Amino acid sequence: MSSILFLGLLIGMQHALEADHIAAVSSIATRETTVRGIVAHGAVWGLGHTIALMLCAGVVLVLGVEFSARLSVWLEFAVGGMLVLLGGNVLYRLHRDRVHFHIHHHDNMRHFHAHSHAGEVADHKRSSHDHKHPQKLPLRSLYIGIMHGMAGSAALLVLTATTIPSMGNGLLFVAIFGLGSILGMAGLSVLIALPLTYSGKYLSWANNSLKLAVGGGTFILGGYIMYDQMNGGIL
Repeated sequence: MSSILFLGLLIGMQHALEADHIAAVSSIATRETTVRGIVAHGAVWGLGHTIALMLCAGVVLVLGVEFSARLSVWLEFAVGGMLVLLGGNVLYRLHRDRVHFHIHHHDNMRHFHAHSHAGEVADHKRSSHDHKHPQKLPLRSLYIGIMHGMAGSAALLVLTATTIPSMGNGLLFVAIFGLGSILGMAGLSVLIALPLTYSGKYLSWANNSLKLAVGGGTFILGGYIMYDQMNGGIL
């Protein structure tokens, strides 16, 4: 049993590296400016993911309810829509801050340049009073993690848990898998945070380019997931 639980931990860590998970957390990370903040979002995403898995496992193992294939398709479709919204929000914020890319000349050299007009607000009331109220728990990341936990491989994981003879061990397997996803996403968040925070401090053009790539990639991936699920029988 210990070997099975350890395997569940490793699979959970690997599960965090799926493309839609990386895209979601990366798009959220574009709002943060510190490594600690980005890692917190990744860990809380994993917490939400684990909560959803435990709830699904509890329903199946305790009540004997089964997930229908059509429900799984709808949940995947919803995840695609969520990614479209997340990616679109990143692109909107870049547009709102009037980030633009151009080539300029000086000292007989040409340079590719990304520039932002963020903060150039003429309205005194908006510029002096529009500020953030930090939350102790990043609820957005929690909700997105819950959504991811309900979709995708949740049904397959719960099915695996049902093959374990003891109900308690089955729930423990899901919990260990969830712990692996928390650790995996927290570790991945460090890798996401380093280029975002470094470029934000020293290379604004690279930071804006990274955000553009994250926003565009997340938007496209979400659209592809929605299209794929539509072909898979959602309509």
